[in-house]
Amino acid sequence: MRKMTVNGNFAAAHVAYAFSDVAAIYPITPSSDMGEYCDEWAAHGQKNIFGQPVHVAELQSEAGAAGAVHGSLVNGAMTTTFTASQGLLLMIPNMYKISGELLPTVFHVSARSVAAHALSIFGDHSDVMAARQTGFAMLASGSVQETMDLALVAHLATLKSRVPFIHFFDGFRISHEIQKIDVLDYGEMAALIDKEALGAFRSRAMSPHRPELRGTAQNPDIYFQGREAAHPYYLAAPEIVVETMQQVGELTGRYYKPFDYFGAPDAEHIAVSMGSSNDTLEETVNYLNSQGAKVGLIKVRLYRPFSVRHFVDVLPASVKKIAVLDRTKEPGALGEPLYLDVQTALAETGRKNIEVVGGRYGLSSKEFTPAMVKAVFDNLAQKEPKNHFTVGIVDDVSHTSLEVKEQLNIAPKDLFSAKFFGLGSDGTVGANRNSITIIGDHTDMYAQGFFVFDSKKSGGITISHLRFGNTPIKAPYLVSQPDLVACHNPSYVTRYDLLEGIKEGGVFLLNSP
Repeated sequence: MRKMTVNGNFAAAHVAYAFSDVAAIYPITPSSDMGEYCDEWAAHGQKNIFGQPVHVAELQSEAGAAGAVHGSLVNGAMTTTFTASQGLLLMIPNMYKISGELLPTVFHVSARSVAAHALSIFGDHSDVMAARQTGFAMLASGSVQETMDLALVAHLATLKSRVPFIHFFDGFRISHEIQKIDVLDYGEMAALIDKEALGAFRSRAMSPHRPELRGTAQNPDIYFQGREAAHPYYLAAPEIVVETMQQVGELTGRYYKPFDYFGAPDAEHIAVSMGSSNDTLEETVNYLNSQGAKVGLIKVRLYRPFSVRHFVDVLPASVKKIAVLDRTKEPGALGEPLYLDVQTALAETGRKNIEVVGGRYGLSSKEFTPAMVKAVFDNLAQKEPKNHFTVGIVDDVSHTSLEVKEQLNIAPKDLFSAKFFGLGSDGTVGANRNSITIIGDHTDMYAQGFFVFDSKKSGGITISHLRFGNTPIKAPYLVSQPDLVACHNPSYVTRYDLLEGIKEGGVFLLNSP
């Protein structure tokens, strides 16, 4: 294991490359970097844990990539792909076949908005939620470090369980965020692979020496029975994931569970969420509890199969109200997917005394800040909390939004924060990527870099948000109270409020001819 300053796409690709014979790819923002990393490593002859370069093939669409994954798996090759948004939706027909045939694979998804009223390249969970019926297990990562650790869990668990996995993490907020993390060595990862399960998978490859019947059409006399016959594999999958998380924890020192509880042991009000919001929620829960509150958080990691037993095992007995946060909108439904799952889990275990409300946040990379977390808990504290709420926007159409009050600055005191304003393609973003990577790789400090630009990219405004300090940085939201603001385009001085939120005694740097 070694410390490196990398983004989420690198973290996922690093593990995927290790465990794959074949990667069938097609580029789509914000997942393209994963395929590009693998292509570059293969071109330089880098070997996976099986001692050979990965065969990387770019197809003509995501549908073609998914078909190539399916064919490659049937031939006994460990295979992966990377995608997002409409790209994932184009893979769904093949995903049904892959899961129906119990073929182990991992699709790494930098979760992104699906185009509805408009296209957006930014992140939420609408794509992965549209694939939850395919029979793929779903594992959610909430940070760059988790992306590497849980990618490893996914690749190990799919082989043992024969259930294919979607491993997803928030587009841009994790895929493009730079963090200093522990990068696992291939030798360390190779030691964890189940060689017996790997051998069994390879022996199931299509071969004229072992003829068998596949891809049949079936009639009503047996289709139903066949569909149910896979059920035991799904019942076994959560426990396999638990065992694999324990294995990975013993290697890394970071232990995960399908559901993890953080907060007061006697909390009455808790939130349930998944993805990058969990770091914001955890830090805000700790802050509110230090101020005398009794609140908590359940982080969802294994979303499918949804294990009711593992969920209620971590639920404090004291809980009276739950706010479930979904990063998607499902028009016409009784509620968003995670909200309905939590409601069902409580009903099936007799915990009907708990009041559950659901809310939407963060669609298409909309900000989710500590102040918004406080608004969620303030809502729970009401005698009649608002249900099906939104937070982070002002909804003057349906009036669903929660009021967000004062900003909360819960960052560690030693954290240095900076904002750099530039013009797309002027080099500001690249320079800041270099700066934060140098700080991360060549000092003992923790570092974080995130870069905001609109979908025009070149020629539009860019804002680089950098943080570094002596403690781990759990702040997946923009810098709002910078120590330093730098402007690399003089015309911005009269167009934007560059000094908004700057700290007392902060520094403003104007780069001007």
